[in-house]
Amino acid sequence: MNKLIIIGDGETAQLAYEYFTYDSNFVVTAFAVEEKYLSVVSLNEVPVVAFEQLLQTYDPQEYYAFIAISSTKLNRLRTRLYQATKELGYEFASYVSSKAFIWRDVEIGENCFILEDNTIQPFVKIGNNVTLWSGNHIGHRSVVRDNCFITSHVVISGYCDIGKNCFIGVNSAVSNNIKIGEDCLVSLGSVISKDTECNGIYKGNPAIRHHLSAKRFFNITD
Repeated sequence: MNKLIIIGDGETAQLAYEYFTYDSNFVVTAFAVEEKYLSVVSLNEVPVVAFEQLLQTYDPQEYYAFIAISSTKLNRLRTRLYQATKELGYEFASYVSSKAFIWRDVEIGENCFILEDNTIQPFVKIGNNVTLWSGNHIGHRSVVRDNCFITSHVVISGYCDIGKNCFIGVNSAVSNNIKIGEDCLVSLGSVISKDTECNGIYKGNPAIRHHLSAKRFFNITD
């Protein structure tokens, strides 16, 4: 069994504990949060430690890390902690459910969270730090780039390109050969039938762009 540190202690982290514990070859040995958010000493009889003190106890040569954070601020929080953990020298685990259908040649990056009932077809590429919640379809030859969060029951058709940092809401659909620009938010139940611009909020069927940009909506200044 490989030893794992989960970064985070919220609901996503507790779900990650369940999935890794009962459906992987990892054993969770600690949770870690940034010191100013440290409010409990243990979860599931596993210690919760300050992120800033990780290296004092958990050697990157012996432990893997997993960033268990939701889509907060268009995935910026999860991405920041992913990058900070990488700088500490840790390798990352990915969780791929045994109840997902993943074709043999699919490429999946590090720190990915792929839950049950996902169907990922041939020649798909999934980047780093990507979450695919339960029940999605990712069509052949499509690419989901780094730091995306795909919710549930989303259909991404073949030959699509989903840009970095995107969030795609429940029951959305993306037509064939579509490129979604980075930093986009696709609202639940939307149908994307044309390429989107970067930094947009799209909703409806067919989806149209909201007058606010995604970064302005989330108060992102990068």
